[in-house]
Amino acid sequence: RWALESLLTAFLLLLLLFLLLPLAAHFLYQAKHDCRFLNGTQRVRFLDRYFYDRQEHIRFDSDVEKFVAVTALGQPSADKWNSDKQWMQYKKAAVDRFCRHHYAVYNYEAAKREEQLIGRKAKPTVTISPTKMDPASPNTILLCTTRGFYPLEIEIQWLKNGKLEEEGVAFGEELQNGDWTYQLQVMLETQPQWGDIYTCEVGHVSLEAPITVQWEPRSSSSARSKLWTGIMGAVIGAAFLAVGLFSYLKSKKATPIQPPAALMD
Repeated sequence: RWALESLLTAFLLLLLLFLLLPLAAHFLYQAKHDCRFLNGTQRVRFLDRYFYDRQEHIRFDSDVEKFVAVTALGQPSADKWNSDKQWMQYKKAAVDRFCRHHYAVYNYEAAKREEQLIGRKAKPTVTISPTKMDPASPNTILLCTTRGFYPLEIEIQWLKNGKLEEEGVAFGEELQNGDWTYQLQVMLETQPQWGDIYTCEVGHVSLEAPITVQWEPRSSSSARSKLWTGIMGAVIGAAFLAVGLFSYLKSKKATPIQPPAALMD
């Protein structure tokens, strides 16, 4: 009987714990520290905020220099903490100790990074890659990709047979690399013809002269096959014609000339 009662008690405790566990999962206590700056550090507001079950119930506001109850749940804590002079002095000093200190540290690191980048120049690398959006379309997409340049300012333009192309040109968005350099793509949609020369010209402060990369359309293997077939046919035809002409001239030269009938009498 005693063992049965113990098992029953343990079962009831486990059941109670199982029922209360989902409710306990929502009981969350949080603290957030906010620094709000106006015109640098001329005016700084420090907020020390406390949340229970995802609802703010009390905060310290440096503008009023005391704790303020947001809900009735926070009023007892606000009254208690406001009466603690040492604790209040510590909180009031947080405007300088926490906010202005971190502001100075952040700006020092940002200024240091900027100082390292001043005067830095990285030369771009330029490549051209052709592609087709629709295999049945005569249009070809030419992508001029410029990578690894710094600073950001750069000039990229497309030329066709030495002339500036403006129609069908689209600029992508500048992308940052992980090493403080940038990359940019400029697209040209065109219908290349045999003999056309396309040039991507890139100008940048890091370059003494603009970089130019050229691309020429290549004929397909079937077109080259047809071209060689035509050439070979023309060569063979010319050879047969030469042989035929040579044979004809040779036969004409070998035929004896007959004297006139009057001279034979």
